[in-house]
Amino acid sequence: MTGPSYQQVAQADHDAVMRIYTALPERQGAGVVQAPPGAGKSTLIRSLAAALATAEQRIAVGTQTTEQADDLVLALHKAHPELRIARLHGSNGGMNAAVGVAAARSLGHLTTGTNGSDLLQDAQIMVAPTQKWAHEAHPSTMSPRAPLRHAFAALLIDESYQMRSDAFSYLPDLAPRMLCVGDPGQLAPFTTLKIDRWNGRGYGPTRPAMEVLRRNHPDLPLHQMHVSWRLPPSTAGLVQDAFYPDVPFVPGTSVQDRQLLLGRENTRGGRGDRRVDAVLNQAARTGWAYVELPEAHTMRADSEIATTLAGLAGRLLERGATIVSELPADHDGRPLRTQDIAVVTAHNDQAAAVRLAMNEAGIDPGITVDTANAIQGREFAVVAVWHPLAGRRDASSFHLEAGRMCVMLTRHRHACIVIGRAGAQQLLEEYPDDHEVVLGEDAAGVDGWYANHRVLEHLRKSRI
Repeated sequence: MTGPSYQQVAQADHDAVMRIYTALPERQGAGVVQAPPGAGKSTLIRSLAAALATAEQRIAVGTQTTEQADDLVLALHKAHPELRIARLHGSNGGMNAAVGVAAARSLGHLTTGTNGSDLLQDAQIMVAPTQKWAHEAHPSTMSPRAPLRHAFAALLIDESYQMRSDAFSYLPDLAPRMLCVGDPGQLAPFTTLKIDRWNGRGYGPTRPAMEVLRRNHPDLPLHQMHVSWRLPPSTAGLVQDAFYPDVPFVPGTSVQDRQLLLGRENTRGGRGDRRVDAVLNQAARTGWAYVELPEAHTMRADSEIATTLAGLAGRLLERGATIVSELPADHDGRPLRTQDIAVVTAHNDQAAAVRLAMNEAGIDPGITVDTANAIQGREFAVVAVWHPLAGRRDASSFHLEAGRMCVMLTRHRHACIVIGRAGAQQLLEEYPDDHEVVLGEDAAGVDGWYANHRVLEHLRKSRI
């Protein structure tokens, strides 16, 4: 690499956000940090929390899922074992009994509990999902506990663009200062409730929290992170153009920094044929492969696509792939493991069909197979994608949603393989974006029809 190192860029982002934080008003001050996929948002949250806690400020950190909260606690303890960390959780259970948790508890530096007030005395940093924080700040009238108000110097919110505004509205009472860190290009929160009554008002409770916050407070300080350390150069340009027109970024690595090295094609006992190996060879060489099956209108859980995805994942393991990257553990190359591979779909029944195909083929069940909603925020070496328009008769707003496609194409560090069917381009032409236009509402930042059109243009260059 010839540009700044990860440490240099991370320190520059940390310093910039700290300047924003110190300039916030001491009462009800908020700042926003926007970042592309793989920019180091969680690293930034950890470094900010540790720096503020070391300066004798009690810090609250909010995540969007319990898994994110657990991962953050373990990473904080590993990087800063001297800090006293509390994991606030619901009544249905606390952290997983991982080795790191047991070690932290043995040192007395990690406490867990269901009542934030009980954990305050010893905690320098307290971590919980934002839903739990909302309950602590505004407990139900039937709860015996007192509201946890202004108990912290600052609240840091991770993945803030995944949060609904109704959950966010409870949080400012926790601390006078707040920093919201998130990725504006990912899937927005959704609801199945009828929300017409809030159309055009700009403050509906089911809207993305950051959309409501920035619309009503346009002068909030904003910092943008401009480097993606996850996406390789083969992907960053497409993703930036299609999904992040207002958040320019560049890849943090060069073409020479990463390699996906495949074993010989004639591996004994293999289930692959020449076409499967050709797909893997192209993905390893260029970072992309688009498998276009014949045009057909199929059931949503298309068995042919499911079998194709399962076969590609299994063959990738059979060929004994090795990954080389800028990470210290990968410098000299290491074998590709099952946990390095993921298959991403739009629907749960499609994910179930892929798991069934893998089971019938005797493929290692350790490969991650899940929907874009569930896999959001995670990272893998190689990702195989079930194209949302494959086999469809129409192109609904669900299948054209820019955030869904963005998540699918931004989980990988080395290569992305997309499986679809011919006719997707015709679908786009026959079904232009039908997003409802409502007076008084801002237009969507990214046009789903354009984003999908741009992606198909790019994939055609890698079509097999």
